[in-house]
Amino acid sequence: MELRRVQRTSGGTFFVCLPKDWATRSGLDRSSVVSLSETADGRLVVDAKYSAERAPQVVVIRPTPLLDREVVGKYLLGYDIIRVEAKDRMSTEDRERIKQASSRLIGLEIVEEDYSKIVLQCLLEPSAYPPEKILQREHSIASSMHRDAVTALIEGDAHLAKNVIARDNEVNRLYFLLVRILRTVIRNPGLSEKLGILPIDCLDYRLTASLVEVIGDQSVQIAGLAVKLENANVAKELAQLLLKLHTVAFEAHENALKALFTRDIALAESVRSEIKNVLGIYGEIESVVQTRYADIAPQFLAAAASISRIYEHGVDIADLVMPKMG
Repeated sequence: MELRRVQRTSGGTFFVCLPKDWATRSGLDRSSVVSLSETADGRLVVDAKYSAERAPQVVVIRPTPLLDREVVGKYLLGYDIIRVEAKDRMSTEDRERIKQASSRLIGLEIVEEDYSKIVLQCLLEPSAYPPEKILQREHSIASSMHRDAVTALIEGDAHLAKNVIARDNEVNRLYFLLVRILRTVIRNPGLSEKLGILPIDCLDYRLTASLVEVIGDQSVQIAGLAVKLENANVAKELAQLLLKLHTVAFEAHENALKALFTRDIALAESVRSEIKNVLGIYGEIESVVQTRYADIAPQFLAAAASISRIYEHGVDIADLVMPKMG
């Protein structure tokens, strides 16, 4: 950081000198033009290359046993072009790893391929993907997975349960996309303004997206139990207790996300206030299952535990809610 003293001309114009090293690196000279833009929090951004087209970010990686993770990692870091180059002929296994990885990442396509390399390019325009919309979509899918997983368990519907499991892939894809967009926003103040999100909010969005992704994972756990208990006859009292617990947990993460976007502290606090209710219902389920339905006790206690954890993730999201500025 450099501190510069603000000066003022006799005509009332304020000015400050630019750092010489920065001006030289940016190719500035007398009469050069820079752009000044004000961010939502009142800062000024000086851009010497406002009119220059951004060069694609390119990375080259070599095939390894962790090649799929390498591809995902470079995508999350915001690289536009990922070149996978082998010294000799690329193996069939490595090609399959690359294609499986790209299928999990929105916008990443294979644009070139030959015997020794595969080139992937992200075709997304970041400004077309507002983080709030991505997060809302991710939560919408995870939320429906939660609801349908519990329904499948209670009704013994294995087909619905398998559909829940299949939806988890789309939740993961949206999570990866959001991480990529948020990292791009942090590096690009202009994009931050265009998308209407402050860099300081990006961390909360990232944490929330991670919690939503885990809600999807917990729903998959419940759906897996439903598949194992296909066509099981669930007693009415047990079904009612599970639905009761599910309703509290479901409303908790729905309200938590709403509170996050609206900065509604009261709504966020209402999510946390349900904790005694959740513990009470879980205790009832535990008592009923162990005393009357010992044959299915492990599966239903595991399902109740997953629903309780979903509630806890809702609380974690609610804890991120900050009051409105000013």
